[in-house]
Amino acid sequence: MHSLTLNNENRDDVLATLAGERWIVACLCAAWCGTCAGYRKVFEELAARHPDKFFLWIDIEDQAEVVGELDIENFPTLLIQCEEQVAFFGTVLPDPGLAHRLVQAQAAHSADELAALSGASAERRQWQRECNLRALLRAAQA
Repeated sequence: MHSLTLNNENRDDVLATLAGERWIVACLCAAWCGTCAGYRKVFEELAARHPDKFFLWIDIEDQAEVVGELDIENFPTLLIQCEEQVAFFGTVLPDPGLAHRLVQAQAAHSADELAALSGASAERRQWQRECNLRALLRAAQA
């Protein structure tokens, strides 16, 4: 497998891994969701195409204390983050080409561009406050 599934036993290790400068691509899903079950293979293929990024599968029910406050409207929901900047948070179609282009487009931004985009709209400012996976994991560990 090219992605890691977040669980209660590996949270500390995941948090330590996220402390680096790698891009994070997290899929927020639910075990009962048929679309998510089908998307898992697509997510693994995406992770294989981007080995320089950290791919994390998060079941929102199993990890509710980490992501329970996030406004997840539908599945699959992707969270893409670089360091402390949330570059994307939202539902995506379960299409491998679309996900690949989305990851590529976000990773193409420089640090300055990401910082500027982070404050470019009310929605993006909200992502920074509420969707930062590093911050959510730190809070769950406290």
